[in-house]
Amino acid sequence: MPPLKIALKTRHLRMPLRKALVAAAELGCEGVELDARNEVPYREFSQTAVRQLRVQLADLRLRVAALSFVTRRGYNVIDELDRRVDATKQVMKLARALGADLVINQVGRVPQSADDPDWPLLIEVLRDLGDFGQHSGALLCAETGSEAGPTLLHLIEALPDGALGVALNPGALLYHGFDPNEATDKLGAFVRHVMAVDGDRARGRGTVVPLGSGSVDFPALLGELEECDYRGYISVAPTNAVEPLAEAQRAIGYLRNL
Repeated sequence: MPPLKIALKTRHLRMPLRKALVAAAELGCEGVELDARNEVPYREFSQTAVRQLRVQLADLRLRVAALSFVTRRGYNVIDELDRRVDATKQVMKLARALGADLVINQVGRVPQSADDPDWPLLIEVLRDLGDFGQHSGALLCAETGSEAGPTLLHLIEALPDGALGVALNPGALLYHGFDPNEATDKLGAFVRHVMAVDGDRARGRGTVVPLGSGSVDFPALLGELEECDYRGYISVAPTNAVEPLAEAQRAIGYLRNL
């Protein structure tokens, strides 16, 4: 497998963006995953701000791996849907301006079958966003976790080729009672981003834990991704609110050692 490209989810460091970028570079990261609401607010991030950020990234030899854009509701909910779709398109344009080609969000509840009333609306919206992405140069990726791998695969296969990618979050899958390895096996060809998030389950309850201390088999998972010729980033997201930088350093060391 080629050397891992490690990115850092900078918002989890709980420090100003400029300091977080410096920290990411000092930790040896190749990229960063930025929050499009709080770190690079899409509604007010001017062209001047884009240019300044790109210069800083170049000076630190970093790239933007992806923009994270979390919406309160999914694309299957009609309430304020137009506003949500328009905002997603703005973030996709911002991602491209920053040199990234991925936007990550949870798409909402994925129906088990096409007979579900939510199915036509979700398909219509994701087709629209997929078409917009083809023209803007940024792909929307569904973060895993709220459904099993085969369920998300069913949705992707119902869409045009290249309309929707996958941001694999194995810790979130485990947290919700799904099998990360099954999801990787089913979705591997569509995975464009990987979140190095670990998890554990005890007495039927899930919890997110520091990387390498949970039940996710990352060596096996990365092996499966290698078979799919994965060339994207592995994004580290510290869970410790007290010492996030130290946890990030340990997580990056763990991944390098693999």
